[in-house]
Amino acid sequence: MDPAFWHQRWHDRQIGFHQAQVTPLLQKHWPAVGAPAGGQVFVPLCGKSLDLAWFAAQGQRVLGVELSPVAITEFFAEHGLVPEVHEDRYGRHHVAGPITLIEGDAFALDAAALAGCTAVYDRAALIALPPAMRARYVEALYGALPAGCRGLLITLEYPEAEKAGPPFTVPEAEVRARYGVQWEVGLLERRDILAQQPAFQDEGVTALDTCVYRLQRRG
Repeated sequence: MDPAFWHQRWHDRQIGFHQAQVTPLLQKHWPAVGAPAGGQVFVPLCGKSLDLAWFAAQGQRVLGVELSPVAITEFFAEHGLVPEVHEDRYGRHHVAGPITLIEGDAFALDAAALAGCTAVYDRAALIALPPAMRARYVEALYGALPAGCRGLLITLEYPEAEKAGPPFTVPEAEVRARYGVQWEVGLLERRDILAQQPAFQDEGVTALDTCVYRLQRRG
């Protein structure tokens, strides 16, 4: 699960995690987050997600971070945008209007980099990481977000023995244990999606739920 793994996935076009539409669960549940209008949404491991443009269309500013230059280049090209580029200690910043995508390591971001974030959106980041990295990810990145920050987290749950990730199963108990110290966690929806995921069925997965959580940073 090192950077080379993800660079290779983009090079080989093994990007099944990329969706050809805005995430319906995002559109349904984002109002429940209560993110302030005109605030900045942090999107870790953002890829070239169409959700980034959706946030901008809602009047939000977007701060994404992504390892792959391929993903970032394709995002801007596919939306007809020509970003301005500059570098700092966090990586190479690609900026077009309200959207800033940092080409770099998400784990290099700190409280100073994320100080302006009023919300966080995680659809495919937590579930992309194995357990040890998930612990570090929540502690480092979510720990660097400011007090009062609100968020939407979307996970998958399936019998762990039936599939090797990514994407990994992240049970509700783990979400509450990892986030519960610093964040208020509320389950907004649990949905059985196995019938809509033939690739999981082909791997022998017998149960598959997606879960949507509302988060709010304490303090």
